[in-house]
Amino acid sequence: MRFNDIGALFVIPASGYYEWLKKTDGKQPYFISAAAGGVLSFAGLWDRSKNPETGEPVVSCTIIVTDANELTRPIHDRMPVVLEKADIGRWLRGEVGTELLKPAAEDRLRMWPVSRRVNKTGSGDDDPTLLDEVVA
Repeated sequence: MRFNDIGALFVIPASGYYEWLKKTDGKQPYFISAAAGGVLSFAGLWDRSKNPETGEPVVSCTIIVTDANELTRPIHDRMPVVLEKADIGRWLRGEVGTELLKPAAEDRLRMWPVSRRVNKTGSGDDDPTLLDEVVA
């Protein structure tokens, strides 16, 4: 199957993403980013439709996920599809299919525990120190 048959293909650039590990004293967030630094490129789909009630245009998108790799599996059973730089153009042109929808290589990512203030509005949630490693 080619994904451009079901929606428009795009790439979501990201410095990383969060996942939460369930612990006895609550959920511990972890930040997952590129091992070498830089930007991760997530595979995505977008579409344009009309709201059936109002007729207003609606643009929606999704990040495609796949099974977790060994690094992230202890925290979550799935992860975003991280495209390799060499595959981005082929993805955007629709020249590839499901063969790219695989977990990231083990050495492609790094992760560390971060502040539990992550995802809590009104608690200093716009603070660059949220990415600092903490003791989990």
